[in-house]
Amino acid sequence: MFEKIFPTGPVYVLAPLAGFTDLPFRSVVKKFGADLTVSEMLSSNALVHGSKKTLHMLEKSPYEDPYSVQISGSSEEIVKGAVEFLNEQDGIDIIDLNSGCPVPKVVSHGSGSALLKDLPLFGKIIKTIKETSNKPLTSVKIRLGFEEKNHVEIAKVAETNGADFLAVHGRTRAGKFKAPVDYDAIKEIKESVSIPVVANGDIDSYEKAKWVLEHTGCDGVMIGRGAVGAPWIFHQLKTGSSEVSLDVRHEIIMEHYDRMIEFYGRRGVPMFRKHVHTYSKGYRGASKLRDAVNYIEDVKEFRETLDDFFKNGEIVS
Repeated sequence: MFEKIFPTGPVYVLAPLAGFTDLPFRSVVKKFGADLTVSEMLSSNALVHGSKKTLHMLEKSPYEDPYSVQISGSSEEIVKGAVEFLNEQDGIDIIDLNSGCPVPKVVSHGSGSALLKDLPLFGKIIKTIKETSNKPLTSVKIRLGFEEKNHVEIAKVAETNGADFLAVHGRTRAGKFKAPVDYDAIKEIKESVSIPVVANGDIDSYEKAKWVLEHTGCDGVMIGRGAVGAPWIFHQLKTGSSEVSLDVRHEIIMEHYDRMIEFYGRRGVPMFRKHVHTYSKGYRGASKLRDAVNYIEDVKEFRETLDDFFKNGEIVS
C-alpha cells in the first residue's frame, strides 16, 4: 500500500475541504488524475455516536482507491472508539488525523490545530490511532505551529508516534488562510524526518505545484481551494501539461454534475449552482449562465443548459 501511494514520482492529493470535497467531487478528481483523495473531516465523537450525516460523508466512490478518512478529536478514548468503528468499514486505506484545522468551533473543542498546543497529547493520539487501526497507513495533517512556528518539533513528534506520512499546511494556526505560506518551513520539515511529506497551502496552478515540489523537495502536493472551479489541475499534473483543452474541461464538468445527481438526487441541482459559478469564470457569457441556472430546477434541463454552454464555450479571460 505504501508503494502504491508513494511511487517513484510525486503524489497529487486532494485536500479535504468542507462543503466541496464530497464524494462526487472526489470521484471526479480521482478519475481525472488525483492519486489520493481524503474524506471531509469527520468528528471522532460523531463517528462514535453513529451520526447518520457523518456516516453518509464516509461513503466512497469506486474510483477512490486508495482512500483516506480524516478524523478530528482531542480525547484518546473517543479517538480510539472512532478508529474501532472505522476498523469495521471496508475500503479505507488510511486514517488521517487532522491537527491543522483553524476554525474556532473545532479549536474550541481542543481538536484540529489546537492539538499543536499540547504535543504530548498530540503524540498520544497519533499513537492511539496507529496501535488501534487495522488500516495499512496512518497519516497526520499539520500546520507549522499554533501561535508561533515549531514545525520541526511537531513533525518529529508525529513521526516518533507512528505517522507513516505527513501533509503540511505552511501556515501557523494564527495565520489561518491569509498569511503567506512558508514553503521554506515545509522544506525544513521534509529535511528533518524520514517519512514522506506532502506540501499544502496556496497551490492554485500547475506552475505553482511544480515550483513547490522543486523548492521543498516534498514527495507530493495537496491541493484544496486551488481545485475548486479547476479540478483539471490534477489532469494537468498527471499528464505533465500546463494546457487543458475546453473539451477536457467540458468532460470534467459534466462528469461532476452527473455524479452529484447520482449521489444527491434532485438536491444535486441547487447544490451544483455554486460549482457553476466557479466553473464558468472566464467564459464568455458566464453571468448569463449563472443567472439562468438560478431558476432551473429540472435535472434534465439543468444538464442540457450546462452541456450546451461548456461544449460550445469560449474562454475570454
